[in-house]
Amino acid sequence: MSAEHAEQRTRIRIALLSIVAGLCVLGLKYLSYVLTGSVALKSDAIESIVNVVAAVFALGAITFAGKPADKEHPYGHGKIEHFSAAFEGGLISLAAVFILLEAAKGLIYGVELKDLGRGLAVNLLAGAINGLLGWFLLTQGRRMRSRALEADGHHILSDFWTTVGIASGLLAVKLTGLQWLDPLLAMIVGLLLARTGFRLVKESSQALLDMEDPEVLGKVLAAMNRTRTWDILAVHEMRTFRSGRYTHVDVHMVVPEYYPVRQAHDLCEHFGMRALKEGNIEGEMHTHVDPCGRLYCDRCPAEGCTIREAPKTADAAFTLEEATSAGPN
Repeated sequence: MSAEHAEQRTRIRIALLSIVAGLCVLGLKYLSYVLTGSVALKSDAIESIVNVVAAVFALGAITFAGKPADKEHPYGHGKIEHFSAAFEGGLISLAAVFILLEAAKGLIYGVELKDLGRGLAVNLLAGAINGLLGWFLLTQGRRMRSRALEADGHHILSDFWTTVGIASGLLAVKLTGLQWLDPLLAMIVGLLLARTGFRLVKESSQALLDMEDPEVLGKVLAAMNRTRTWDILAVHEMRTFRSGRYTHVDVHMVVPEYYPVRQAHDLCEHFGMRALKEGNIEGEMHTHVDPCGRLYCDRCPAEGCTIREAPKTADAAFTLEEATSAGPN
């Protein structure tokens, strides 16, 4: 079994774990709502419904994203993970609307709370499971460059902090007897969820539109600087985009103009592969070879160069500004 296939199976197992754990948490949160009649705990349970649905969708997205590139999808199927994250953001926003409506009804008509002690204990158990699950999904999503798992982890961690906030608020209700705090807490939960949903939809939409990611650019450029050889004199017109866990890089590389075509081609191809490996970047780098045109003599250490027009005076590293510029004409 190849390493890539083994990693894909791991992603699927993690997504399945998220579904099973989400169902357990949903059951516990619904039980805490039944025990207490709390609008805030009901809002927490509604969010868990979103978690389960989103986890199922993430499993489908991860399975589809693992398919290799083909004639119809030459860049692979990874962008489905961004669709998954956007879908989850939409679900979160919809849940926020329902929670805000429930909170508004609670504020208008009032609520009658019961058995807060047992209800809070059950809800805190559900929150602890969510905290561990969210941390696990987030770290594994980042390690395996899975946007779907990472988005799921962010959402579940936000759910964990929501549970902590609700528990603190309901403890205050138990101590003070101010039952109107319950729907107020639910309203705060709804507003926080709406913010999370908007952020997920925004980030995923930017990825689907191939918006340049400065973090990815910086990571690629840092790897290039660590692996460069003297005869890669400069890089420019560098562009990147993500397709799921894969990063695609297009870049122009400047080499000494007296190099034969084969030597220049092999130099740039091998340099690109080394840079991706050094940066632990899963993807591909498409290179365009440019002759130096005697414009980089000040940074070229080539000895015995018969076409040099100026002495070497600098040893400049690749910079983001130059790497993303159009380059000399």
